[in-house]
Amino acid sequence: MAGLDYFEVECTEDGSDNYIKIATTVLQDHNLLSIVEGLHIYIDPKYPLFVATGFIRPPRSVIKVSDVGNVLLQDDQATIAVGDETYLAAMLKMLWAKLGHDNVDQPDRFTVIIKNTEIPKDLRDWVVIDPSQSLFKDLIYAIQVIAPEGFKVRRENYGKNRFSYAASENTLPAKDIEKIIAERFEQMEEALK
Repeated sequence: MAGLDYFEVECTEDGSDNYIKIATTVLQDHNLLSIVEGLHIYIDPKYPLFVATGFIRPPRSVIKVSDVGNVLLQDDQATIAVGDETYLAAMLKMLWAKLGHDNVDQPDRFTVIIKNTEIPKDLRDWVVIDPSQSLFKDLIYAIQVIAPEGFKVRRENYGKNRFSYAASENTLPAKDIEKIIAERFEQMEEALK
């Protein structure tokens, strides 16, 4: 699977080929192939249990005001000459939330003027978009699409460039699930060395 350094589907019954196809399609559709470094899916239809563990690559860096345009700070106003409209809407929303709608003006599509308020000296460094904020939500949503329908008992964990997701129709005993997750992470770590 392009983009993944490790990918395995472990199933106690036939059907792992189907999950490989499903996972590949879902990760491609959600543009997560470049972010997920390794993925191990464990399925036990008898329990029933679905577990996904994975490693993620560090997300892209944050998008700052200075990435959207050149910032000219003057005594009582700041002018942003927009160079990349991709994040303009997100920048305006952030500026309105922090500085007030009345203090942020956009006379044309390439200019944003901030006035009638104290101009922050670090305006250039204000974060417009932090990709890591939505990464976990996007990743868990994709894994939920991969998991069998009807598995309403879920356990999700994310941190330190790794994630895990366990789902079942039954109660998930913490000790058993943690053991399965730890074993899958060990397998991935060994394979990625």
